[in-house]
Amino acid sequence: MAHQALDVLDLKLLQALELDGRAPFSHIAQVLGVSDQTVARRFRRLRGTARLRVTGMIDDSRLGRTSWIVRLGCAHDTAAQLAAALARRPDTHYVDLAAGGTEVVCAIKPHSRQDRDELLLERLQRTPHVTSVSAHCILRAYYGNSLRWLRKISALGPEEESALRAPASAPPAAPVVLDAAEQTMLQVLRRDGRAPLTELQAATGLSETVVKRRLERLRATGVLYLAVEYDHEPLGQGVEALCWLTVAPHALARAGQEVARHPEVRFAAAVTGRTNLVVSALCRTTDDLYGFLTEKIGAIGDVQTAETVLTLRRVKALTTDPAPAAPAIG
Repeated sequence: MAHQALDVLDLKLLQALELDGRAPFSHIAQVLGVSDQTVARRFRRLRGTARLRVTGMIDDSRLGRTSWIVRLGCAHDTAAQLAAALARRPDTHYVDLAAGGTEVVCAIKPHSRQDRDELLLERLQRTPHVTSVSAHCILRAYYGNSLRWLRKISALGPEEESALRAPASAPPAAPVVLDAAEQTMLQVLRRDGRAPLTELQAATGLSETVVKRRLERLRATGVLYLAVEYDHEPLGQGVEALCWLTVAPHALARAGQEVARHPEVRFAAAVTGRTNLVVSALCRTTDDLYGFLTEKIGAIGDVQTAETVLTLRRVKALTTDPAPAAPAIG
């Protein structure tokens, strides 16, 4: 089925939601010079044509937790089953099939060291048909988390961006500790980042004033950020790839910051492992990916090796429910 092309207003709405996923439609409409009804109608249409979702995400680094990217080599006929099993886990955020269907790549955010060790050292190591396990701890994100790819599409003018951008969060001096009510709020917002205050009240039993104050705290500390999920094809981005780079240690920060500026890059981070810089790129075609690798990655000094892996299929995204019947891991 052909995807409906997005027009200028669609792109402006997507970028507006990226800047503030909970911005009232009335405010977006005022800034864009259209009616409230037009914005609401476009939002509903994009939910159908581009599977648009706004979801509340947790920046685990603000809670003192680490995040990992895990690469699993496996037999071709078992990769889909393994990916489905990983998708069932609550601590996996993205699960992709890659490398011709012989590799599964997933982002995991364990809540504790025990959870991390249980998955990485026990379950995955004894999973049948897994031929290799490569775990990379994210040390420093140069682009990603609350900074996402839609900020780079330049649909909004500078004045529109300024009017729609949510206040920047300030890193807390110490890891944030969540209470039960805040954890409940985050669960609701994970399903719908635009959930109204009344829904948060009903879930927590707190008053509107308290819920609003808790929500503001979660956003101000950066624990909560709003992510816009959508199909990339309507925006013309049909090729997704992960680039695993080995960079000389003295040049790592400079290389990460340099690559993060490119419009193709939606995630870039320093990681542990044999390759120390991982880059997620979105391109229109394989020719564009070739140009990105040769002209942009190639222009970064001190890159010693580069491995590129195409993403074939996303099995789990932020807003997708995992398959209900997948075999257990381990």
